[in-house]
Amino acid sequence: MRTWLFKTEPNDFSIRDLRDAPDQMTGWDGVRNYQARNRLRDEIQDGDRVLIYHSRGRNPSIVGEAQVVSGPYPDPTQFKPDHPGFDARSSEDMPRWFQVDLRFVALYQTPLSLADIREVPEFADMELLVHPRLSIQHITDRQYQQIIARCEPELAARSPLIPAFT
Repeated sequence: MRTWLFKTEPNDFSIRDLRDAPDQMTGWDGVRNYQARNRLRDEIQDGDRVLIYHSRGRNPSIVGEAQVVSGPYPDPTQFKPDHPGFDARSSEDMPRWFQVDLRFVALYQTPLSLADIREVPEFADMELLVHPRLSIQHITDRQYQQIIARCEPELAARSPLIPAFT
């Protein structure tokens, strides 16, 4: 199992939207960056852990946790002409864009802000600081343990559908 950080704008889709979705699950669509797409298509697997990062607003922060519950599959929005994610160069035979399904795991009671991340020496090599624009980023096991220690997961509102990660 690997750990990833998925960035989202909370006004578009927030951790609470994931928590409140039917079965606390949704497809993570709309990725239109080739490097992020390649990670979705080639690296992310069913069972991987995902940290949800709200990238806009007054205090960008890691706010919760999800789990990948599918393998990659073509993002259907690329085929819908009336959708902002439409890509006329994509076809059902040769899709360009992929997504995975996520299930809500936890809403952190103590989010970890970008400002706090910048102050922790152990995070100096974190992709969030090194490649801040990438919307899907790898989190090392060391980084994950440091993040969890700061987010007080035992206080998190956890999904009854998935046990806590250890």
